Amino acid sequence: MTPGGAGVAQRHDQPTGGPTGLIGIGYEPGRAPGARSAVVDGPYGGNDASYGADDASYGPVMASRSGDDGTDRDAAPDIGADLASHTADEVLADYLHQQSADFLRSLRLHRESGSDAEGAGEAARQLRRAARRISATLHTFRPLTEEAWADQLRSELGWLSGTLAREQACAARRERLMAALQRLTGRGPERSDRGDRTGRGERGKRGDRTTTGSTTGPGTSSASSASSAASSAAPDGDPDPDGALSAGAARAGALLDRQLTLARTRAHSAGLQALGSSRFHAVADSVAVLASEAPLARTAAELPADEALPPLAEQAHRRLTEAVAALPLSRAGYPYNAAALAADHRQDAPWHQVRMLVRLSRYARELIAPEAGDLLLAEAGRALEWHRDAAEAAAAAAAAARTPRIAPATAYALGVLHADQRHEVEAARFAFGRVWLPRTPDRKG
Repeated sequence: MTPGGAGVAQRHDQPTGGPTGLIGIGYEPGRAPGARSAVVDGPYGGNDASYGADDASYGPVMASRSGDDGTDRDAAPDIGADLASHTADEVLADYLHQQSADFLRSLRLHRESGSDAEGAGEAARQLRRAARRISATLHTFRPLTEEAWADQLRSELGWLSGTLAREQACAARRERLMAALQRLTGRGPERSDRGDRTGRGERGKRGDRTTTGSTTGPGTSSASSASSAASSAAPDGDPDPDGALSAGAARAGALLDRQLTLARTRAHSAGLQALGSSRFHAVADSVAVLASEAPLARTAAELPADEALPPLAEQAHRRLTEAVAALPLSRAGYPYNAAALAADHRQDAPWHQVRMLVRLSRYARELIAPEAGDLLLAEAGRALEWHRDAAEAAAAAAAAARTPRIAPATAYALGVLHADQRHEVEAARFAFGRVWLPRTPDRKG
């Protein structure tokens, strides 16, 4: 399928083209607690409920942490008793109809929001929420669908969800990093004023125009960036690390603000362009078709739901447990283990993959047992969202530190900020391990 051409609402029996990714990567903003307290207490303290805001209708929590009630943590979820009275196509079609209707309703709200940015943002979140569920369902229960049509629609929903997520991601990342800078510097404006009174502000201003030795190379880790920046800042006359951090924090914040605001503007333009493209209209047409007639295989109408759906949901759960087993949870289970501070950020990829598999398993559970939630998967998902947010914020700080001709104090502040967010990554991994692994006598929560 070409980006602007043939719509997925056309013949569903024709071969598909393009990538067939799992599901669109949506963005759900999460809290950003201090790394030290978060490692100990986990990411769920306080009254911040923004993690679960996107999935607030997931259903009531049915059980406490797996392992507390003697159940097997790796066992697949129980199946609703009423599945036996329905065929597989009835259950699948009903769920897909519901999510498609939510998609179309959110699209209408988005169009009606006009200049209301907050209303448009909420409508976009609801639209992505429905798109993710449709895409995940078509992926998990693919053998029961007309596969070519389902793969095409799944790929296009992934494109749409990812495109619409970027603007909110940039806004949330900016807010997270600004809050972290303020937290790291302590008293915000006071300390910046102190830097200006002692003359460090003027030196930093001159350094922004003339300093070249503080530029961070593309392959330089955050730890080495912070160290080199600190050594460069020390001769400036301030051996106090807190003073050096305060001196560079304001300029680091201004630099991040410019970069992330520009990225958000571009993402906003890309989103508007996507929503006005023929490609999007083809996706909307396909979802409209799905809202009235789900393209399911003939075998789905012949199989009882309690025989056809549970094995596929169990397969999704098994893929999740296998991916979690490959994570270094034994090391992540110790606070302040420093594993997330390594320079190779490719270590984040397995954790991001687990986050997507958690979603697939949750949505499969939602379809076969809509009356009950799963606390294990919900908490695991929140911890991994926190992990994703912190990793992306750290990457943004590192990218800002590679800006040419920034002052040593600015580079130092960005290095400290990067390290802080990598500590948040470590804390999120620790929290995920506490959720997923059974409790032991020497590690009680």
